[in-house]
Amino acid sequence: MKKDTWTPEQLTALQKRIDETPLVCGVDEVGRGPLAGPVVACAIIMPHGERIAGVRDSKKLSERKRERLYDEILEAAIAWGIGQCNAETIDRINIREATLLAMREAVLTLKDKSGRAVTPDLVIVDAETIPVDLPQVAVIKGDDRVYQVSCASIVAKVTRDRQMVSWDAKYPEYGFARHKGYGTAQHYEALRAHGVSPIHRLSFIHGEDGKHAKAPHSGASGRRKG
Repeated sequence: MKKDTWTPEQLTALQKRIDETPLVCGVDEVGRGPLAGPVVACAIIMPHGERIAGVRDSKKLSERKRERLYDEILEAAIAWGIGQCNAETIDRINIREATLLAMREAVLTLKDKSGRAVTPDLVIVDAETIPVDLPQVAVIKGDDRVYQVSCASIVAKVTRDRQMVSWDAKYPEYGFARHKGYGTAQHYEALRAHGVSPIHRLSFIHGEDGKHAKAPHSGASGRRKG
């Protein structure tokens, strides 16, 4: 984990820069830690001025609150984009590189409500520097310190959670709708019972669970090969 060296003075200066910059894009991702599913990033440009009440780091909000804020954020947003990398790509290039790739895709696909591409004047990223030729600032704990990044965190989280619910309908034996692919006791039990599904990250599953994950099984036909 990167060391947090941001001082109150630096954060105040950053906020002043944000307030004085026309199009500020916040970027965040969700899904680095799960055993299954994609890593999803959101890039979003919010208008200056009045903020949506209750917006903060998505991890500190209930699912019900995130769902409500998701609609409010996208209604107010000037532009937004979504990027993601699936389990196969994560296994191939590692989770950090996949995260940066998803963040880059999100920034490069920023569009307004009419579908027109939008280029931000400044990109604020939660703790990372992404490979785009734009002015950017990496902020440790940006998802709880910078409004635009908090908005991106919520949209990314709801987007990914909805995807995992849809995967649950296809592979109900794993309980994706409940744990969203994270390594809960129930999830590990399902892996031991059924092996791996096409959306599992083989590089994240080790030991006895990994042995079962690599074995064919009938519960998830069309298994991705390692």
